Amino acid sequence: MTEANFTGEPDGNTELLRGLAEHHHVATTFNGWDGTRREVSNETLSRVLEALGVATATPQAQAESLAEARLQPWRRMLPGSVVVREHRSTAVAVHLPAGMRADAWIVLEDGGRRELDWPALPGEELDVDGVLTGRTLVPLPAGLPLGWHRIEVRAGERQGETVLVVTPERLTTTEGLDRRRAWGLMAQLYSVRSSRSWGIGDLGDLADLAALSGGSHGAGFLLTNPLHAAEPAPPVEPSPYLPTTRRFFNPLYIRVEDIPEYGYLHGEDRAKVEAAAHSLAAANRSDQKLDRDATYAAKLAALELVFSVPRSFARQQQFDRFCAAEGAGLSDFALWCALSEKLPADDPRWQQITGPDSAWVQEHRQEYAGREQFHTWLQWICDQQLENAQAAARSAGMEIGIVHDLAVGVHPAGADAWMLRPVLAPGVSVGAPPDMFNQQGQDWSQPPWHPQRLADAGYLPYRDMLRTILRHAGGIRVDHILGLFRLWWIPQGSGPGDGAYVHFDHEALIGILVLEAQRAGAVVIGEDLGVFEPWVQEYLAERGVLGTSILWFEHTPSGPRPPEEYRQGALTSVNTHDLPPTAGYLAGEHVDLRDSLGLLNRPVEEERAADAAAQESVLALVRSRDLLPEGAGGTDNVQQTVEALHSFILQTPSVLIGVALADAVGERRTQNQPGTGNEYPNWRIPLCGPDGTAILLDDLPANSRFTSLADLMKDAI
Repeated sequence: MTEANFTGEPDGNTELLRGLAEHHHVATTFNGWDGTRREVSNETLSRVLEALGVATATPQAQAESLAEARLQPWRRMLPGSVVVREHRSTAVAVHLPAGMRADAWIVLEDGGRRELDWPALPGEELDVDGVLTGRTLVPLPAGLPLGWHRIEVRAGERQGETVLVVTPERLTTTEGLDRRRAWGLMAQLYSVRSSRSWGIGDLGDLADLAALSGGSHGAGFLLTNPLHAAEPAPPVEPSPYLPTTRRFFNPLYIRVEDIPEYGYLHGEDRAKVEAAAHSLAAANRSDQKLDRDATYAAKLAALELVFSVPRSFARQQQFDRFCAAEGAGLSDFALWCALSEKLPADDPRWQQITGPDSAWVQEHRQEYAGREQFHTWLQWICDQQLENAQAAARSAGMEIGIVHDLAVGVHPAGADAWMLRPVLAPGVSVGAPPDMFNQQGQDWSQPPWHPQRLADAGYLPYRDMLRTILRHAGGIRVDHILGLFRLWWIPQGSGPGDGAYVHFDHEALIGILVLEAQRAGAVVIGEDLGVFEPWVQEYLAERGVLGTSILWFEHTPSGPRPPEEYRQGALTSVNTHDLPPTAGYLAGEHVDLRDSLGLLNRPVEEERAADAAAQESVLALVRSRDLLPEGAGGTDNVQQTVEALHSFILQTPSVLIGVALADAVGERRTQNQPGTGNEYPNWRIPLCGPDGTAILLDDLPANSRFTSLADLMKDAI
């Protein structure tokens, strides 16, 4: 971390550079987790601006960039996109040579047309490259329907168009939850295995867990980890939060035996698949690190055999319709998968294969057509099994059903980085500055959206991603939803602390999120933990987006937050996947782990004392509500304490109450330690009980801990 970045002392002559940064919505200061206002260094500002395509090498370049930034909107007839809220008066800026009038209209999503009135009064004028240019604010009519429309303008030989998105004032899918609260399990699907799994939890297990928790225990939802696709072949990235794409799903989760064509495998092919399933069955009872690579290799081999089975006419038509609906995005993703299987990441041909439209791809695409179809088929199977899981959840009585998790970003060498390169910012990654729990800061190694280029693309890549995830979902949890307001950009080669916040058009990003959720009939949960301005939570609540409250993080100036002061519009839970399950947390295992990994910025004794004091303050409040006997807590009777903590959050007005499946069975180990890579087996911990013995989905109906906590929730909701 640079001295300038941490002490608040800017270096050199900063006025021009900082003015340029502010014009491009790059924050020049930020509040640290301790509340201290800190300056961003000139070097960081310059490198972040370069990632945005802004020249900053010399003061002259900076001055020219600032002048160009002010002129840039005037050089185009229409903005790249227009996002508005329904029932609000607004206007679109049209730039034409001064005095020129035009015809303008809206083409609605359903094909209808609305004429726009050209204002009689001239607008502002400016000399642009020697041409006197006028800006006319053309009002949009009230009462436009929700959806994706198009504004078109014609002025003589000049024509222009742009995307118009009309978004809901407020997401209505959560209305009524204040009268009928819901509880649900929060599970890391890969860790939840059954006797039918192949060593990794799958979409069949997801359906069964939803049916069990909903049908037997009255759960209203099941929140799972991100199911985004990883690499197309082993070895695969274990983190579900570092996917290769956020739009498509991970075939690792396919239940092979649930594919209709599996029933038509015979002879040697059937024997091969059954042998693979049998060989991996023993892994379901293992308490050791999960082996995604072994499972995925076996599944891919089995899936290739199933893929070779001819499909019926009806099944083929379904597949064809799926491919047509997903369009070029799916075929490009499948092509990337096919290419990545054949070409190592360091293959020099990738220098030519810069995207799906590159000349090399156009010349060689046919060579990969067969494998491209296989990967397309895998996504169809994922789609069908996700549909079955949501149907199982709803059939079990769940009002919401499966809630998917949306990761912050994607792998820098993955499919989205390849397909969406034009709308991503190069040379930077996103992360988080140092905070109380991650005192070194975090670099998530993910390229961010380029704010202007995404807007110029009409937000279509963002829309397509949301639509795919929401198609068979009752809800979506948006990890680090604050990233739709601002993201911490870290220049390549810099430490996590040497970054800057880049602000996004949250009105557009949240509006489109709300629109797509409204159309899908889904709730939206924003993970809004961390450092943020108070108005952000108010804004999200105004748009109908639920927040996130974690028991251990809820504090007021006078101590732990009383339950009645929690937010109503939130998913409240005792913990999160970035902390140990409650049994491990009460034992202080998170402190020991961070100390062993060198992640503390103060002596471990001080950290343990501070953590114990913080825990005791919460437990004292729980005892004061007669939910836990005097002197109880800590590690003496963990099940009693876990249930008391959940009884406490049940006293909050929050409309959704989450229960970590790991807490329900007494698991102690954390799934993820932020700030680490291979130093800890993140995302590879199987679901086990307090004694370290693996617990299968089949075991849950007879598991006394699970049944007791689930029934407590059912009786209280």
